[in-house]
Amino acid sequence: MIERFSGRLPGYIGNGNDKCSFSHVDDVVEGHIAAMEKGKIGERYLLTGENASFNQVFDMAAVITNTRKPMVSIPLWVIELYGWLSVLFSRITGKLPLISPPTVDVLRHQWEYSCEKAKRELDYKPRSLREGLAEGAGCKIW
Repeated sequence: MIERFSGRLPGYIGNGNDKCSFSHVDDVVEGHIAAMEKGKIGERYLLTGENASFNQVFDMAAVITNTRKPMVSIPLWVIELYGWLSVLFSRITGKLPLISPPTVDVLRHQWEYSCEKAKRELDYKPRSLREGLAEGAGCKIW
């Protein structure tokens, strides 16, 4: 989101339809506390939030911030090439790369998960993606 709204990422990533679970940091903290207090020993809980595509996230963020939606889709091979160039320039300049090839590998996968077990057993209540994005925009973190 930072790259998108700072102007360094002018479009959607890849086809933009791959889904990912988005979690608000405060929800994850509350989920960890609930797991300590209510969780069962040996159980695992996924403290995820809403599943959405990057298209959905960028479109929702554009509405919240009253900015334009991205107009183009940037193919992953272009982002990967940029990642390799960014790594090369980071070695020359000493600055961190904006994106790296391993990050692009992460973007190639679906990362959609369910937190139903945490909701059921821990009374986990993640906020909606819209709420989290609005809070992020209000704090000007991106």
